[in-house]
Amino acid sequence: MMVLTMAWCPLLLALLAHCTGSWAQSVLTQPPSVSGALGQSVTISCTGIPTNTDYDGEEYQSYVNWYQQFPGKRPILLIYGDENRNTGVSDRFSGSKTESSASLTITSLQAEDEADYYCQSTDDSLSIHTVLRPMGK
Repeated sequence: MMVLTMAWCPLLLALLAHCTGSWAQSVLTQPPSVSGALGQSVTISCTGIPTNTDYDGEEYQSYVNWYQQFPGKRPILLIYGDENRNTGVSDRFSGSKTESSASLTITSLQAEDEADYYCQSTDDSLSIHTVLRPMGK
């Protein structure tokens, strides 16, 4: 596995060196973990979102998606397009976005909300995650 990974390094470096524009410099940042008391609200922030991107002279708006992932399970799309709840997602989950940051808010925190939460920018596909551990369970 290490040899395979190392074999991709020159290609990856060449690709990164070739990339230009604001999207190539974007880095998303989330807190590594957040906690909250059961029944309370928690907000997970995601900063570093590109405001708008310019590809070949055309400007595109950035959108944020939020995912929830339980250990050993595939990620579940909670919020798409900054603030739209996916089908079947509880209204306790809401998303918002300002110029270069986004937030996922969970109200009436429940023990089953303990999971990893990922933000994703649709323009550069960079994503990171925050572990949520409700207190008092």
